[in-house]
Amino acid sequence: MIKLSTPNIGEDAIDAMNQVIRSGQLVHGEECLAFEKELATYLNVNHALVCSNGTAALHLALLTLEIGPGDAVIVPDFTYPATANVVAVCGARVVVVDVDRENYCIDIKKLRDTVRNWQGPEKLKAIMPVHEFGFPADMSAIVELANEHSLAVIEDAACAIGASRDGRKMGTIGTIGCFSFHPRKTLTTGEGGLVVTNNAELADKLRRFRNHGMERTDKGMKFFYPGLNYRLTNFQATLGRHQLQQLENWLKRRVTLARDYIELLQPLVVEGKIRLPETNSGHSWQTFMIVLDRRYNRDEIITLLRAQGVESSLGAQSLTTLNIYPTVDNSQVTTLVGHELFTQGLALPFCEIYDRNTAIKVVQALSDSLN
Repeated sequence: MIKLSTPNIGEDAIDAMNQVIRSGQLVHGEECLAFEKELATYLNVNHALVCSNGTAALHLALLTLEIGPGDAVIVPDFTYPATANVVAVCGARVVVVDVDRENYCIDIKKLRDTVRNWQGPEKLKAIMPVHEFGFPADMSAIVELANEHSLAVIEDAACAIGASRDGRKMGTIGTIGCFSFHPRKTLTTGEGGLVVTNNAELADKLRRFRNHGMERTDKGMKFFYPGLNYRLTNFQATLGRHQLQQLENWLKRRVTLARDYIELLQPLVVEGKIRLPETNSGHSWQTFMIVLDRRYNRDEIITLLRAQGVESSLGAQSLTTLNIYPTVDNSQVTTLVGHELFTQGLALPFCEIYDRNTAIKVVQALSDSLN
């Protein structure tokens, strides 16, 4: 079976984790601090804080920005539900905006219309763009709009470590950036996450919320406010540090694999059977998702591919189809693109371990399935 993705964990990383485990120093400590320093250097950001997972990173960002009941946050329709879940859990209103048909990120024109025409009872506090599958969203336009209306920008860069646009890495342009180190991500610590900011005051608040709302001082622990335990472990940080050393090389391999897929899939594009994702020089290609023509049932294609030894999946959810966010008035939201991507999107096997030969096998199985 060609798996959808396979974590790339070398023996040297496993040996290093074993050493940390044997040391008994398991909780957040020196390895985490070293990992944070290395991540801050790689991303060229002032403050980098590792945490337990990507969802925790988003939650910490909202808590730090004091977003809660009476507030509203804009999110794209096509994304993993974690993006909206944290908003709802904080008691704020989820405001959904449709996405771009080609790059799967938030539609800038519809975003502008939503912000400029906002008349909801809640106070619009933030925009949460998602760099979907590693495609760099148009942060210049988003930040300009946010500044015009005094809104915070929380970048959901869960899939986008290493992605860039106009010489800047995604996750470092908004008020706060959030990353995931889940096994499906290019850099993984098993579970894990990262929050980054250039604002020292926000960084202090993020650290406190991550660790029970407290700081350690010369006089002992000082608690500032109720917080959570969203710390990363030392042995996870060790894995992350080894992964980070390989990241740029892995990103190059992913770009090559994406190019191979795009070339090999051209006959199916010409036949009108599929649509390919938009490319960008700063795309980090965490996932490679095509869009099937409406004549095909995506779930049936997944079953046919599995029968040929190829694992595939949907790309992400359309938030407006989930019906789990009580503050979302679906009747007032038009998300035709997000719904199409949700029903017709097909994620193909993709990671830096795979090569052109893998892509050839996958494309042949896909062609057979579509026929």
